[in-house]
Amino acid sequence: MGNLVWHTYARFVSITASVYAVWAGFWGLFYRKYFFDFVGGTLRDPGGMQAPNSAAPFVAIIIKVPLVQIIAMTLGFIMLAMEHPLPIIKEYAIHRSLVIRIVLLLFQVFVNILYYQGTNAAIWSFIAAICYWRAVARGELMEEAKENRGKGGDA
Repeated sequence: MGNLVWHTYARFVSITASVYAVWAGFWGLFYRKYFFDFVGGTLRDPGGMQAPNSAAPFVAIIIKVPLVQIIAMTLGFIMLAMEHPLPIIKEYAIHRSLVIRIVLLLFQVFVNILYYQGTNAAIWSFIAAICYWRAVARGELMEEAKENRGKGGDA
């Protein structure tokens, strides 16, 4: 039995979470729902849960204008470009940095938890961030990315 390579496992979880985030953002464009409307909300007979007045800023950026869903989809595409790297990204240090991935995944968690369709993407993004943190704590390096350093366009 071998040792678990944490950054590889985190990469696979992050790819899954990012694809889910893009898909959830797409569905969130059509079925808009603020996730935390049950906190202080009012249950209406026809229409379901109505968010409280204190959640008006969130309702404005999630339900009226789907800004959060668009940001979630953009972050998901950025994470997919980093995890399944585009050839132009392979040669830069941003591809080798695990800490940048942790920060982007935590942003993805924050954005996706706000709307109903993105909650699973937020959970899996948080798990991927924890796995990347474990890889950083263990001192793991991305060998395949280290080989691409300074090669110009050959990566």
